[in-house]
Amino acid sequence: MYEQRRDRLLSRAAFLLRLSRHAAVAFALVAGSLAVGILGYHFLEGLAWIDALLNASMILGGMGPINEVHTVAGKIFASVYALYSGLIVLVIAGVLFAPIFHRFLHRFHLEDDDAS
Repeated sequence: MYEQRRDRLLSRAAFLLRLSRHAAVAFALVAGSLAVGILGYHFLEGLAWIDALLNASMILGGMGPINEVHTVAGKIFASVYALYSGLIVLVIAGVLFAPIFHRFLHRFHLEDDDAS
């Protein structure tokens, strides 16, 4: 997926394309996670669509729920969704920062090879 240590540094245009692809994947993960949360709160807890969106957004953003959860299925969903949301934030950060970190390390190794 990425260039190897001995390969030349990727051009700026190719790097920006790679960065935009990673951003698209991160956006898809956020959108998919938000959709799962909205559907779960709407169908399991009976919240209106806008309230389900608010609850899912707040939990995915790490702020916590707005509406109180009443059903057993809703409580189980809310706890699983909260744990999932905490992990997906780390995954999204990794997806977004991986190309930048890789470019930094690749440039560092190229400079190191040129010096020796």
